[in-house]
Amino acid sequence: MDIWILVVDDNAANLAMANRILGEEGMRVSCVKSGESAVKFLKFNRPDLILLDVHMPGMDGFETIAAVRADSATANIPVIFLTADDDSETEEKGLQAGAVDFIRKPFVPEVLLQRVRHTLEQTRQQTDQA
Repeated sequence: MDIWILVVDDNAANLAMANRILGEEGMRVSCVKSGESAVKFLKFNRPDLILLDVHMPGMDGFETIAAVRADSATANIPVIFLTADDDSETEEKGLQAGAVDFIRKPFVPEVLLQRVRHTLEQTRQQTDQA
């Protein structure tokens, strides 16, 4: 099974690190640098999971997830927020917006992989039950 991940982050180093970590596990990774680019990308592509930075210039992560959830074609793609924030307010707001999980930056490779795998497995189980 080919797993496809969209990573959305305005920081090129974060994109490169996520691409390397996930790519080494055999996952297909697409990277974009903004919320606007993510919305455009999703008009023609359906990844299995979106890793989405919370803080970006222009369209931030909260605006981006709102656009993803508002489109019936992308509404069910799981989103994990990426953030350097460590406050519960950001986490609560993200979960209310529809994120399924959070990954703290800078990434710990093992944590990134475990959260991605866990989310994909949950999604697969939900799809199998539907």
